[in-house]
Amino acid sequence: MPNGILIIDKPAGWTSMDVCAKVRGILREKRVGHGGTLDPMATGVLPVFVGRATRAVEFAENGQKEYLAGLRLGVTTDTQDVTGTVLETRPVTADREALEAALERFRGEIQQIPPMYSAVKIRGKKLYELARKGQEVERKPRPVTIYELELLEAESGTDYDLRCRCSKGTYIRTLCHDIGRLLGCGGTLYSLRRTMAAGFTLADAVTMEEVQERGEALLRPLDGMFAQYPAVTLRSPGQEKRVRSGAPVTLPGTADGTVRVYGREGEFLCLSRAAGGELKAIKNFFGA
Repeated sequence: MPNGILIIDKPAGWTSMDVCAKVRGILREKRVGHGGTLDPMATGVLPVFVGRATRAVEFAENGQKEYLAGLRLGVTTDTQDVTGTVLETRPVTADREALEAALERFRGEIQQIPPMYSAVKIRGKKLYELARKGQEVERKPRPVTIYELELLEAESGTDYDLRCRCSKGTYIRTLCHDIGRLLGCGGTLYSLRRTMAAGFTLADAVTMEEVQERGEALLRPLDGMFAQYPAVTLRSPGQEKRVRSGAPVTLPGTADGTVRVYGREGEFLCLSRAAGGELKAIKNFFGA
């Protein structure tokens, strides 16, 4: 059975679930999940987990992500991007210097109100389901972190390119909306390309056409996603049996912290936390 990660360069017009459905059909594997939703208009890095690797989806979702975003000033829409209905247009008097100054307000930990057109649930209902019925409900601000926010090229007097590295849960659409609001002219997202997720970049990504042609051969081993952690190899059959049964093992001399644990034959078994020479599994990835 196929197991591993595909780093897809998601095409525009596809939902993240469209990509997963296509991969299921190509690889004939039901267990397929993605590591962080991209809106249909967006393109770029979409980690797709196959087989046992789906157990690692949560680690991809929680990691930092990086985007190239197109900000259009002077326009406000109901979806906070150009796919929505225009609510208002206003003249743009802010220049590049004013935009640079505004960006400073959005670096570090900030509060974001999730957009109505999002999958956030309130009282069991997804916000976009309510929005499509013309309803708007109160949403509480949520803390997110903008680690890097850089102004790149100016496409025109109203269109600017931004590079943003951010935490889980950040809405780039909302970031553009809020920047425009601060500048007094409104703003919306007109393009979005994810350049990094789960530690993978566009250099690692393959197209859907390549997946169709090469299929399983493109799967990356799961342990590559955890390459930042040191590797330890179990020394005896007894230790491996304990790990496979979910019990902690003792490996004297192992430095405290998160480690990748391998069996004696080289199989990646689990991600574990080491403390005082004792290893306790964080997540198991071995087969039955």
